[in-house]
Amino acid sequence: MRINRYIAHAGVASRRKAEDLIKKGLVTVNGQVVRELATTIKSVDRVEVEGQPIYNEEKVYYLLNKPRGVISSVSDEKGRKTVVDLLPQVKERIYPVGRLDWDTSGVLILTNDGDFTDEMIHPRNEIDKVYVARVQGLANKENLRPLARGLEIDGKKTKPAVYDIIKVDPAKNRSVVQLTIHEGRNHQVKKMFEAVGLPVDKLSRTRFGTLDLTGLRPGEARRLNKKEISQLHTLAVTKK
Repeated sequence: MRINRYIAHAGVASRRKAEDLIKKGLVTVNGQVVRELATTIKSVDRVEVEGQPIYNEEKVYYLLNKPRGVISSVSDEKGRKTVVDLLPQVKERIYPVGRLDWDTSGVLILTNDGDFTDEMIHPRNEIDKVYVARVQGLANKENLRPLARGLEIDGKKTKPAVYDIIKVDPAKNRSVVQLTIHEGRNHQVKKMFEAVGLPVDKLSRTRFGTLDLTGLRPGEARRLNKKEISQLHTLAVTKK
């Protein structure tokens, strides 16, 4: 197996990112730094990335209903609870596919498959990410239209999004809006609503591709089956 694929199968990084690690001299095989991408790994070889030994693990995929107040990370220097802490029974070194903000709840996938992660989060594959936001202000077609056209966030225009007004409450001056996007930039949904004058009070991701939260209470997780994983792969392939 080629070294970049070996690293990806170990859940350390995608093949593309593994190549960057190799080029930077951060990968050793049997104690020797390797920079050749064509290096082949045998079962007896000892591979280390940044000084840490890695091993090929069984690929696992979990769906989590992330609660608010939990960090989308493997660890946290401030000692806050992470999404990995919610799955203590998992022996593999899993990590989240993308991120949800600390105060955002909902659908989050965790895996040790680096290639799958890259496939799911790359904008070119246009995997639907559906959010429901409670916002300050009264939503209407006029003030939401820029979301459908794409608007500039942090100096870069967003791809067109699809919105659906679920509820408007004039008495409380707030609304509930569903938004479907294909990207996953930092705080993107919050920034998009802020840009149209509707700051977010509460946010949840209700769907990722073909996956939703059916049967999962906040903090609960389940393992994805082969059919669900195949459906996600198919989504990515058909969008290419």
